[in-house]
Amino acid sequence: MKRLLMGSLFMLSGMGSVYAQATHRLVDPLLHQSLQSSPVVVDELRHFMLQKVPSLASPSSAKQWNTEAERIRAHELSVLYHGWPKQWIEAPPKFEKVGTIDRPGYRIVKLRYEIVPGFYSTALLYEPEHISGRLPAILNVNGHGPGGKAVEHKQKRCINQARHGIISLNLEWLGFGELQSPENGHNAIELLDLAGSNGVGLFYLAMRRGIDYLYESPEVDRSRIGVTGLSGGGWQTMLLSSLDTRVGAALPVAGFSSLTTAIEHPEYAGDAEQNGVDMRQVGDYAQLTALRAPRPTLLIYNDMDECCFRAGIVKQGVYSDIKPFFKLLDKPDNLQWYENQDPGTHNYQIDSREKSYQFFNSFFHLKASDKEEPDTDSEVRDYADLVVGLPKDNLTIIGLAKSFAASIHHEVPSQPDNQWIQSQRTHLREVTRYAPVTVVHAWPVSTTHEKGLESHGYRFEFSNGLSATGVLFRSITAPENGPTEVLISDSGMASTADEVGNDVDRGQRVLVLDPLFFGENIPGTKERPYVSNLAQMLNTIGERPLGLEAAQVAAIVHWLSERLDHGSATPNSGGAVASVAVFPVRIATSGPRSETVAMVASALNPELFSAFEARKSIPSLIDVFNHPQNYRGAPELTCLDLYHDFDFDMLKAIAVTSKGQFVSHFSCAYLLALNTSLQAVRTGSGSSARDHGLHARIRKLAA
Repeated sequence: MKRLLMGSLFMLSGMGSVYAQATHRLVDPLLHQSLQSSPVVVDELRHFMLQKVPSLASPSSAKQWNTEAERIRAHELSVLYHGWPKQWIEAPPKFEKVGTIDRPGYRIVKLRYEIVPGFYSTALLYEPEHISGRLPAILNVNGHGPGGKAVEHKQKRCINQARHGIISLNLEWLGFGELQSPENGHNAIELLDLAGSNGVGLFYLAMRRGIDYLYESPEVDRSRIGVTGLSGGGWQTMLLSSLDTRVGAALPVAGFSSLTTAIEHPEYAGDAEQNGVDMRQVGDYAQLTALRAPRPTLLIYNDMDECCFRAGIVKQGVYSDIKPFFKLLDKPDNLQWYENQDPGTHNYQIDSREKSYQFFNSFFHLKASDKEEPDTDSEVRDYADLVVGLPKDNLTIIGLAKSFAASIHHEVPSQPDNQWIQSQRTHLREVTRYAPVTVVHAWPVSTTHEKGLESHGYRFEFSNGLSATGVLFRSITAPENGPTEVLISDSGMASTADEVGNDVDRGQRVLVLDPLFFGENIPGTKERPYVSNLAQMLNTIGERPLGLEAAQVAAIVHWLSERLDHGSATPNSGGAVASVAVFPVRIATSGPRSETVAMVASALNPELFSAFEARKSIPSLIDVFNHPQNYRGAPELTCLDLYHDFDFDMLKAIAVTSKGQFVSHFSCAYLLALNTSLQAVRTGSGSSARDHGLHARIRKLAA
């Protein structure tokens, strides 16, 4: 039946145009018009996200805060460990000694360690030359910069810590140094999300292994363990030291901001790992900093930071707002703030390093010097000297994600019953965080009427404060109640001129739609798009771009049923229809992003759609794992748990109408609508024999 229907529509499309030709010359300029600007999209997203920032109310007592702190800590760890095997999380540290470099007053021990089975990293352990009793220890973590663990300022820090009587562990970081690889790019953790394991969990396990090692070392005083790092290392410092109470003193340098500040400055949002899915929904970095109370914490930021997290911008959210928590726990002086002015750029140079020596000496109760050793510069070694070595078959982030994906198998019943369909539909809503919206206002931006083609450009404002844009096309000879198509393209509406022309020529009313993150609704500029930053921030506060976009598509279909093609109705007038019957529409997509959005929209709202055509489609989400380079900037395709729990075959199985008809290409409902349209084509004395025969064939197929 499905094959027969498809063949019939192809035959219809080949019979020639029955309406005025919607030529490329007419349509193309209308699809390139500006319906709203990128700053508007950014502003809407900012206001939307500001409403989601978790509250930071000061508790009434220390006991109340301690209880709340444990709740936040447990929640955050459950988020980070989502989807990760319990045996991996609880595995003891597995470090292997590879070699030793003896230096004046200290030695460097080369270590290789397991993050998860098959995925190894490297580390350097800087030890004092003479060890007596248990010593304090500091975990030094990397930031985003060339050289990895061998970066100059980090070597200098570790050398001086060891010479001051501190055991210093210097970890390599994913994507840098010996782990530098295109397959270890930080945004690749989105593939782990797609396979069902929160990608930031891998980063947390990698850094936590360092604390595990130090805590189990017989040479380390467990009550005197600290963490420090610059930039991404500052982020690691705060995340690890707030969630792992084995860490005492912590000193992050220019590594994070509050969610409010990140919303105000999307360039401060950080990388994918700093916005792990759901990570900032309950506990933002403001809450995490408060979790540090009453443990010693020094925050260093830079006055003129050219990268991110400039001191004067971030201070309120990460320091001023947090002071009451340390005061409540009778340790107001344990939260300290220092602004680096020399050089004042994004750095962990000697001014900040000597401030760190002073801080750790104080809280570790050491009598060591706060100054850097005079020969420190000459002790810095070349990158090659500090290479530890990794297995040739060492996993990568992408390799690990592929291994997870390969173990996933989806089973679709041959005859899905209603209970299975409803269960899957409910779960899909949860995975995509789908929340229905309505079109609260369709702003008419433009209208044209030329050579038999009518167009209306709209900016659609939704009930959640976000928006989309679209252009509605119709031949003036086509009936207003003719079949309707919604067309979405990965490349934006400007790329759809040929499709629009062909579909309008077939008598369809066509709405070309750019939902959020499509076409001109991509926030930022071509030179600096904010899709990645803002999509990650939506994910981290508990939203999903996929769910937001699917809800927009469904709302647009409802709006189309109101038939307000010629402007907005006056409130309480007869033209403002409060509730109308929804006439199902045909939806067509071009590319895997729009395909996924439309697939979810139709699976959750099958009654809204009469047919689905996916052009330039992919057969399965497994293609995202096999060709990850093709899906950069595609947040819909990396939704947490999406491939773990669903694939396109499952979505198609639940995209059925109440009558049990599969929503697929050229369904009966669509052909019936087209039949109605064709009947209204001719006026006057009657229709040709060819048209009568065509109508009969359509009615026979529909039956």
